[in-house]
Amino acid sequence: MAVAERIEPAERGSTRIADRVVAKIAAQAAREALEQPPQGGAPPHADVTVHQDCARVRVSVELGYPSDLGGQCRAVRRQVAERVRTLAGMDVPEVAVQIERLHTDTTARGRIR
Repeated sequence: MAVAERIEPAERGSTRIADRVVAKIAAQAAREALEQPPQGGAPPHADVTVHQDCARVRVSVELGYPSDLGGQCRAVRRQVAERVRTLAGMDVPEVAVQIERLHTDTTARGRIR
């Protein structure tokens, strides 16, 4: 009878992180990326599809208007990918950002005729 090799603890078993946990990480990362959420706006929401060690993320955000929409979306994509990679150990090949609503700043002065 052959002697079984001892398997190191780090090589035994597996870890599975639920989609909803990765979605929570992504939503929090999106909140962190947005400098100042619009007043009365809903917090970011994320939907995630995980396949093995790869997460595809869709984040829905509400932004203030007028503002740099493209810049804010880039910041959200960057922060979400970095945080999911760091905290969940997953590759993030895609972060789709969907702007659900724009909130106008009611304190800003508009054009006067």
